Amino acid sequence: MADNVTSLFRSTAAHSPSMAALAREGGDGTGPVDFCIPCNPYFPTPAMMDTMASRLKDIITYYPSSADTITAELCNLLQLPPQAVAMGNGSTELITWIDHLLVRESLAIPVPTFGRWTDQPMETGKRVDMFPLQESSGFALDLAQYAEFIRTRGTRVAVICNPNNPDGGFIHKHALVQFMDAMADLDLIVIDESFLEFADAEQEPSVVQEAMIRPNVIVLRSLGKNFGLHGIRFGYMVANPSLAGRVRSMLPKWNLNAFAEYVVFMLKEHGAEYAQSLHQVRRDRLDMASQLAALPGLTVYPSQGNFLFVRLPVGAEGTVVRDRMLTEHRILVRECGNKIGSSSRFLRLVVRPQVDVRRLVSGLEQVLYGTRRGAAVPELAQGTSYSSGTAAVDRLVGQTNGAGMQDLAAMAVGGGGMGGGVGMPMPVAQPVAVAAAAPMGAAASMGMAASMGAGMPMPAQMPAPAPMPAPAPMPTPPPAPAPFAPPSGPTPPGVPARGGLTAAQVRGMTAPAPGAPQELSQAPATGWPNAQSWPNAAGMGQAG
Repeated sequence: MADNVTSLFRSTAAHSPSMAALAREGGDGTGPVDFCIPCNPYFPTPAMMDTMASRLKDIITYYPSSADTITAELCNLLQLPPQAVAMGNGSTELITWIDHLLVRESLAIPVPTFGRWTDQPMETGKRVDMFPLQESSGFALDLAQYAEFIRTRGTRVAVICNPNNPDGGFIHKHALVQFMDAMADLDLIVIDESFLEFADAEQEPSVVQEAMIRPNVIVLRSLGKNFGLHGIRFGYMVANPSLAGRVRSMLPKWNLNAFAEYVVFMLKEHGAEYAQSLHQVRRDRLDMASQLAALPGLTVYPSQGNFLFVRLPVGAEGTVVRDRMLTEHRILVRECGNKIGSSSRFLRLVVRPQVDVRRLVSGLEQVLYGTRRGAAVPELAQGTSYSSGTAAVDRLVGQTNGAGMQDLAAMAVGGGGMGGGVGMPMPVAQPVAVAAAAPMGAAASMGMAASMGAGMPMPAQMPAPAPMPAPAPMPTPPPAPAPFAPPSGPTPPGVPARGGLTAAQVRGMTAPAPGAPQELSQAPATGWPNAQSWPNAAGMGQAG
């Protein structure tokens, strides 16, 4: 089975294999314990599943209602005007149409992040300006530096995922509104709130009300992640009626299936169960972070999503850990070496019930430390190059450093080549001094809730290393290259990069521009959301 499993991951380089594929390879038709796919494990309830199972024949036999009918029911539940909403067959369908209709030349996105935000624009020839999140600051997004990066690059579309995937980083509503004010002249700002329902850093974190009254803002939402139903494929976007109408006009009349319709219409009767499921996921997140932080050398980053981003101990290689966890313990984890801005030293682990977490921790102990606790698995490689799983995207990344290809139509008519190139060359990564992070032991874990938004890593206490002999004198290194100076105007043509775009190169461009403004500050946390009634994704009052 091990060889088959490894080949499955190689053939789906942008993401993990589907659960159906893994179940087929498992022999008995059952999948592994899933710490990879970010689902809500407590919703729908078993009773809701039984109800859907009893209606299965009718659901799969007959056509669904039109998307307008299903959208109207969802809007009635969330107290949103239907004119400001477009529902898609998963948020990925909406990302695709946003790119085709509203992204003209360039898009900025912090990395690491959800792969479609980097891959989709490159597939259509756009320039993707990737803003690297600093590992030394816990992958926290500095909005002031991001805004300066956008101005320096001359980018026309900005995307922020809140919370971000895979690290779970969170931006408070007050800071996002300031960012939208500062970037009001951009063609478009997209706030991807696919995981926001799991956040508890403030009571009303969504910016959908702002999106409906601004001419250039879209908020993206996922229903599959919140409701634990990825297979149904449904999501929605909120914007002013003009923007929402442009996207909605391009969607097929029956782009939503009968399962999506059935779930949307049954939700109004199960608001209390849904609210309780979110409450339980947040509690499990704290418990799971505490247990993982107790493993020697494992770093756990603060998260407001339904997942945790962890750094493996020094010497551990993520693909080895992933494959051994699956083949030896039947546990599926998300190794993040194929995400731009990350490497194989990082895993994303979905929040699950405590009984499953104990099994995860036990498996990690055996894989990472074996019989000698603290001795990590050997590292097989020094880095993991990015692969999107799409040959065209890999070729674009390798040739243009993620800049995409401009003037594709003219090239097709004229038969010309790439010419002088379109992307800025990436500098060689320079050593970065990483600040020591405060350890998170069992005693400190109870205070984690208060530090969730701080954005600093929390590694476990490691045993003191044995004294090492003094190293032999090293030859004098060659002079360091001149530091990268960002251009003052729009991005010049530049030349294609020779070696492709690796995570190390991306992380090499993390230094903020000298004198970058710092006026965008975060708002303080304001408490937990009210779980007594239906959680309103819009932040527009509570629906019964």
